[in-house]
Amino acid sequence: MSASPDSPDRVKIGHVRLKVLDLDRSVGFFSRYLHMRQVERACSEYAFLSGGDPHHEIALMQVRGEPEGHRSPDAPGFDHVAFEVSGKREFAQAYLALSEARIPLRAVDNGISWGMYFADPDGNQIELFCDTRREPGGRMLWEGRTIELAPGPIIAALDEE
Repeated sequence: MSASPDSPDRVKIGHVRLKVLDLDRSVGFFSRYLHMRQVERACSEYAFLSGGDPHHEIALMQVRGEPEGHRSPDAPGFDHVAFEVSGKREFAQAYLALSEARIPLRAVDNGISWGMYFADPDGNQIELFCDTRREPGGRMLWEGRTIELAPGPIIAALDEE
């Protein structure tokens, strides 16, 4: 396949499937904090969720295993799935909702985006971010720089239009 970025046959991510221990709990989590809607439920083991036009962006598969426990951050494999919100105000709203629910999170300014990292009920790592490349002080490239983002600027974004 020799696809250019503008080519109709380019590859793009279709969805991510996460294994979960409690399907209802996970559907509730993604619905409440990421505003995704359940599109379909199948065989009492699968739920398909979307935040937009696609049939699904997240597929949840209920499994009967035990939680993996803590995996080393240096181990190979899946690290996180990222969801984009439309701006700093929406980012701040999600930050408040997660904080009020006492879900541990880490907020950072990557220069190209504001991001927050947290885990779903099964320990799958989630990033919620908003693009800040065209904001004052934003950068077009990440350049490997990340700084902790204090609550003050996040809360201030609630007053932005």
